[in-house]
Amino acid sequence: MEKESSIKKLFAYAGNFKYLTIVSWILSAASALMALMPFVFIWEIIREVLKVVPNFSNAENLTYYGWMAVIFSVLSIIIYLAALMCSHIAAFRVQTNIRLKTMRHILKLPLGFMSGIGSGKLRKIVNECSEATETYLAHQLPDRAGALATPFGLLAMLLFFDFRLGLLSLIPVVIAFAIMSSMTGVRMQQKMKEYQNSLEQMSNEAVEYVRGIPVVKTFGQSVFSFKRFKASIDNYEKWVVSYTKDLRMPMILYTTVINGVFAVLIAAALFFTRNGVNSDFLLNLLFYIIITPIITVTLNKIMYSSENMMIVEDALSRIDSILDMKPLRENTSPKHPKDNSVILHDVSFRYKDADENALKHISLKINPGEHVAFVGPSGGGKTTLASVIARFWDVDSGKVSIGGINVKDISKEELMNTVSFVFQDSKLLKTSIFENVRLAKRDATREEVLKALKDAQCEDIIEKMTDGIDTIIGTKGNYLSGGEAQRISIARAMLKNAPILILDEATAFADPDNESKVQAAFSALSKGKTVIMIAHRLSTVVGADCVYVLKDGEICEYGSHDKLVQQHGLYEHMWREYNRAAKWKVGA
Repeated sequence: MEKESSIKKLFAYAGNFKYLTIVSWILSAASALMALMPFVFIWEIIREVLKVVPNFSNAENLTYYGWMAVIFSVLSIIIYLAALMCSHIAAFRVQTNIRLKTMRHILKLPLGFMSGIGSGKLRKIVNECSEATETYLAHQLPDRAGALATPFGLLAMLLFFDFRLGLLSLIPVVIAFAIMSSMTGVRMQQKMKEYQNSLEQMSNEAVEYVRGIPVVKTFGQSVFSFKRFKASIDNYEKWVVSYTKDLRMPMILYTTVINGVFAVLIAAALFFTRNGVNSDFLLNLLFYIIITPIITVTLNKIMYSSENMMIVEDALSRIDSILDMKPLRENTSPKHPKDNSVILHDVSFRYKDADENALKHISLKINPGEHVAFVGPSGGGKTTLASVIARFWDVDSGKVSIGGINVKDISKEELMNTVSFVFQDSKLLKTSIFENVRLAKRDATREEVLKALKDAQCEDIIEKMTDGIDTIIGTKGNYLSGGEAQRISIARAMLKNAPILILDEATAFADPDNESKVQAAFSALSKGKTVIMIAHRLSTVVGADCVYVLKDGEICEYGSHDKLVQQHGLYEHMWREYNRAAKWKVGA
């Protein structure tokens, strides 16, 4: 049932192209049966040679049989190529439709979905899972159809020439099928799922590790400091070794048995010729020796197609795991914010599969044009709080309002135009600086982009680039430092000119020179806007109108910097430790 359901899923993606897939099966089966015919003509050649030996000149039909063998071989190849043409057209359509459907669905999912799943894992699901279906439909299924058709032709031929040898040559086939079943059963399906999980995890952690290289350079950490990445590699190694050991003995037995057809035939020949050699028996024996290697090839095709079927089933289940995620609810009659105020009323939120709430009964009010900061210990809920304001996630309880309107009642487009987010890790595409900035406003003119870059203190970046703002980032040695990439992101936010600005530790990896320019860019960007800062460097929040201190998903303190210092609470402790660390010097 699982295989049928997977085929049905693939056919649903194929649309009318599914008929090409069916045609490819028929053509592949016909090609496989036609490929057996040359062996019949080879048998005819051997028979005629044995009949006239040693007067070979009396053999009149050798040329005819030889050409017939060639013709059927060529026809088999042509028909097989036609089958692959049909299967590839359908497979490419399925792969395209899977990617289109998945990406369109991803666009409807909450923005926090990306941070939750990880870009490496998502890339693997979208690209590699769809590629697995293409390989299976384009190659494995037609080959499987041919491999399943071949035994019927072989069975007829094996039993026709000498049923005793035919039945005996099937003994290794039966044993091989039994061994194959042990390698492709339910247990191996679970093993294949574990393999894909470990590979997916390692791929995801590898991407996150590469992105964290600036931290490695800054703090001199080794790869072993990235415990999750190393753990994913260790987990993959553990699985591969275990899987290899589990399959070692079955694979040895399978290979030995399926290649042991000759041993059975030799033993049978010795037994049946114990009273003398019969020319007809010798002729049939030669035919079986020639034809039986096809059994090995056929069984191997069936085995590998069964393995690929497990891969496809796992790939489809992973694609379905994305498609089953629910997009954010859209109000059919969206409302418009009255201003750029932000109000949270008794907001609670828990990540999927988490044991505790990330936010617990949060209530606060940010007035239009007010600058506030979220600070606190790592894992306290700062980024999560900012994320629910931008509706990266929908809250589990309570209400988030912008301009007096529940964010759930604001259209997605208007909400994105209202809130601008500058991340700690700047996201730039491998395209020109101009296009990277213009992502914020697709109809922006070149002059508007240049002004945004100037306001974001990016003039020195543009001057050193070979093609100015048309320079493609990431090619021909055109790379940006963390602080430079941050300023390009700020230029993008300036071009967008949203009334509410969220800054997520935006100067974390900037060097001193870049940090001063980034801060100057922030000052220009923040004028007249409601600003929410997420900060670890407490020096950046001293001038904030209000500082909210979060711990364990709750607001434990709030007020101005001076007020919080005088309370001698958590903030005062953090401020004291921050200043102590800032004054620390080597050898002091």
